[in-house]
Amino acid sequence: MAERAAIKGGRGRAVLAGCALVACLAVLLSLGTWQMQRLAWKERLLADMTERRHATPVAIEAIEQVKREGGDIEYRPVTVTGVFDHGRERHFLATFNGQSGYHVYTPLQMADGRFVFVNRGFVPFDRKEPQTRREGEVEGVQAISGLARDSLAGKPSALVPDNDLAKNIFYWKDLSAMASSDGIAPEALVPFFVDAGAAPNPGGLPIGGVTQFDLPNNHLQYAMTWYGLALALVGVSGLYIWRSRR
Repeated sequence: MAERAAIKGGRGRAVLAGCALVACLAVLLSLGTWQMQRLAWKERLLADMTERRHATPVAIEAIEQVKREGGDIEYRPVTVTGVFDHGRERHFLATFNGQSGYHVYTPLQMADGRFVFVNRGFVPFDRKEPQTRREGEVEGVQAISGLARDSLAGKPSALVPDNDLAKNIFYWKDLSAMASSDGIAPEALVPFFVDAGAAPNPGGLPIGGVTQFDLPNNHLQYAMTWYGLALALVGVSGLYIWRSRR
């Protein structure tokens, strides 16, 4: 009787162990497959970025039309003309060539009265305030060439700090908050950013052309890690079963 119970208990444990093994293997394989799918997506994204950034620039109205139709506007070359309102600069915490500082987002008022926030480029920490770089506060009508950048729907991560509107320091690019803190009504706002190109500004600041193109692409490495763990799990389990039977 006791022997039967022991045999039955052993079979039960074996079934549970087998189910746990299959479940773990399924999770590892699914994670590896997901990373391969992410790899394909990232490669398409990088290819699209390369193709778009070398396309012929179009007027900002054409980019607006693409966005209204639900198209992807990211990294599309664009031109826009208007007058900078330097008194409404917004500052986004950033790094450039290993140096910490800010990207300067300045509303550009177009001929129709609407505003588009232009990322004019990078300034070091000690040049945050406009009075420290008066030469770069260009006046009059300016023709800007750059890249369209879409706004974010929300904070990208819980780890990202909240924007500090009182100190005019943004940790994530909240277009609505930038505009509202500047007193710009939604109907007077172009619903995306423009990253200015690398054309030099008087006095050298802000440093333009700060758009990042080198997106991390480690998905193949991650996929191989998950598949490797799955293979190791099969190998260890097989060795255990072989030794148990012996």
